[in-house]
Amino acid sequence: MNGPGRPKLASLSDFQFGAVATEMIEDVLLHLAQQNEQAVQEAAGRMGSFRETRIVEFVFLLSEQWCLEKSVSYQAVEILERFMVKQAENICRQATTQLREKTEPQNWRALKEQLFDKFILRLVSCVQLASKLSFHYKALGYIHTKEELLESELDVLKSLNFQINLPTPLAYVEMLLEVLGYNGCSVPATRLHATCLTLLDLVYLLHEPVYESLLRASIENSTPSQLQGEKFVSVKEDFMLLAVGIIAASAFIQKHECWSQVVGHLQSITGIALESIAAFSYAILTHSVGANTPGRQQSVPSHLAARALRATASSNM
Repeated sequence: MNGPGRPKLASLSDFQFGAVATEMIEDVLLHLAQQNEQAVQEAAGRMGSFRETRIVEFVFLLSEQWCLEKSVSYQAVEILERFMVKQAENICRQATTQLREKTEPQNWRALKEQLFDKFILRLVSCVQLASKLSFHYKALGYIHTKEELLESELDVLKSLNFQINLPTPLAYVEMLLEVLGYNGCSVPATRLHATCLTLLDLVYLLHEPVYESLLRASIENSTPSQLQGEKFVSVKEDFMLLAVGIIAASAFIQKHECWSQVVGHLQSITGIALESIAAFSYAILTHSVGANTPGRQQSVPSHLAARALRATASSNM
């Protein structure tokens, strides 16, 4: 039963019988039969060791908490089962090799403890993988197979040396908002946050126009050269500068009479020049609320853009 406040399980109502052509059903059934036959033939003594009740219950409860489809639960259990069997086999293989070669034995108890210490982490990863398979397959339909999707993800991971936990401008925005709250900012962080999200979306969607206007302002020329554009890349990659500009623009929209105080806090926290923050927030406001908004454009004068962005670009180059 779903009690109050408890997330509901993902709906299975989108599954319909009788909606698939007979030929496709035959092909799928044949494919499943072949997979099953192969699995039966390859079954080894340790298979099934990690389908015990407590483990399965954990996967089911986690899937329910995350509102995942039921099929994800079963697939997660099977992924976890095969992964853990592989890990156990590797440990046994290492032990056999060392006994045969009479090399210095490792501390197998330590290896076993390490395996169990990471078990919850591995379980969660298996649930996430199963969830991604389900999501991708539903989103893309039969355009790509699950194998193609996994191979593509692996290609991306390998190319990035598995370093995909990359910092984003949102992380900078939220951390700065947190610090502003502790510093007694007159505009509540919760109010600024919602506006910051909207403006950050806008900057992402209008990335080239926003930064093109900044570049033109920094060189006081409407037609930047290729070299000037290449040198300006460092400004485009400055997420801290983007974050302070987003927050300053949000403060101007939320409570423009407190804009100077917020910008002062941001300058104190980050060390970024007041003029640079003003220039960036002006550019963001120009592309969001508009440059001709009555009574507002005078608070962030456009002539600051040229001075501030020249300083910012030169310091980053």
